[in-house]
Amino acid sequence: MQAAQISRTGLDVEWQRLQVIAQNIANMNTSRAPNGEPYRAMRLLSGPAGPSRDFRTMVRSDARAQAAAGVSVLGLEPVANGVRRVHEPGHPHADAQGFVTYPDIDQAGEMALMIRTARAYEANLTAMGIAQQMYARALDLGKQQ
Repeated sequence: MQAAQISRTGLDVEWQRLQVIAQNIANMNTSRAPNGEPYRAMRLLSGPAGPSRDFRTMVRSDARAQAAAGVSVLGLEPVANGVRRVHEPGHPHADAQGFVTYPDIDQAGEMALMIRTARAYEANLTAMGIAQQMYARALDLGKQQ
């Protein structure tokens, strides 16, 4: 796989990760998900793309012949941080004791993760640009000979 294509897979994964983080932040004060349960923060799981997703296999000397295939989304996983209960007796989702269940989402942590993900996205974008410059320079050198 070419360098630009590998960077493209990284861009796709980091973009999807940004969407999941934004969804978590947007639902910080959501008392119910569409299934009726309290909303749970999610994390995007990613890893190497291609037939072998085992890192140990990829770095073995006999596996070096495999072409790098970039990264892919492996799935979504709920965050295990739980829920927080707030006393709001007038809320339509309040239980018998007057408590409403909200997701326990750390806004500062989500924002830090968003910044880190945005930087990973930018790094992939830079790598893609450099790869395109290298390809263009190689074409120029080929024309000169």
